[in-house]
Amino acid sequence: MPLALYALTAGAFGIGVTEFVIMGLLLDVSRELNVTIAAAGLLISGYALGVTIGAPILTALSARFPRKHVLVGLMAIFVIGNAACALAPSYEWLMAARILTALAHGTFFGVGAVVATDLVSKDRQASAIAIMFTGLTVATVLGVPLGTWLGQSFGWRMTFWAVTAVGIIAMSIVAALVPRDRSKPEPSDWRADLRVIASGPVLLGLLTTVLGYAGVFAVFTYVAPLLTEITGFPDSAVSPILLVFGGGMMAGNLLGGRLADGHLARAIVVTLGALALVLGVTTLALHNGIAAVLFAGLLGAAGFATVAPLQMWVLSNAKGAGQSLASSFNIGAFNLGNAIGAWVGGLVIDHGPGLAYVPLIAAIFPLLAIAIALAAVRSGRPAVAAAV
Repeated sequence: MPLALYALTAGAFGIGVTEFVIMGLLLDVSRELNVTIAAAGLLISGYALGVTIGAPILTALSARFPRKHVLVGLMAIFVIGNAACALAPSYEWLMAARILTALAHGTFFGVGAVVATDLVSKDRQASAIAIMFTGLTVATVLGVPLGTWLGQSFGWRMTFWAVTAVGIIAMSIVAALVPRDRSKPEPSDWRADLRVIASGPVLLGLLTTVLGYAGVFAVFTYVAPLLTEITGFPDSAVSPILLVFGGGMMAGNLLGGRLADGHLARAIVVTLGALALVLGVTTLALHNGIAAVLFAGLLGAAGFATVAPLQMWVLSNAKGAGQSLASSFNIGAFNLGNAIGAWVGGLVIDHGPGLAYVPLIAAIFPLLAIAIALAAVRSGRPAVAAAV
């Protein structure tokens, strides 16, 4: 794989840290800015909203510029946004800075996925996307715990200064290693791009992403109470178990890329099926300590094995200049799935059968995603439908 691909990985790492590290700093932020924990939690929702809504808009506005310049510019927005977070004098300022930073998130992954596929041969494109997304998994495994420790030890603002420094390094690496575009950007026609997004296969692909990832985050959002209240682990055991989850994410991410390189449609169905199975069995595994740890790793692997196939699926159905916009829409779809999954998990806990049944209910989402994926295949290429 070319070195330029790992420059995209470095950018993905920085963006992943700034998205998730706030989860470990909510108490510190709420105390200093004198807001409730619930209000501090909205900083996560505001970020997700910025990704979902802002990414397609910013991608469309930047379509006429060379992709390398766009990526460097996005990392500059990332640096400015995190510096603004570190300097935030109020809750409202911090929320605005988080939303600004989120604009870089979706567009970077959307445009970066297109650049990644251009850097390699056609039979390695899904693996290239997986390697870029490895930065996100490493951020979850290493960056977030380190950022949380830094914030708890030296103040939450120090964490954002550290992420700002990571952004400067990543921006320099992207500027140095990512090659110039091989061809001049095509004239931007947002109406034509939207027609690409509105096509049946792309819309079904986006819906598949939303449903698949809703299943992952319905459980991941509540993983700490599941492990402590259902399995009976002490609070101190949650972080080490999350390392197992993160290790599974890294392995599953790369495996999903390899599977998609071999046969994309089959990889979609297999990875979503594996996710549904793991979620369903996790309901039983939570009642045994060893099984719970094992299935934490399997959930990470199954959840992230779907990422590269789902991203590649949307790219393969979007043609020409609409690819970058479709790719960014799919990043928004991942975040929309995160929000829906967390919301449904909360409903199950407060108004449904209870916390212990969250994984079982979550398994419904990837099953629905498989049904949508099969519908997308049948509406697309007959050869692919026959293979599935």
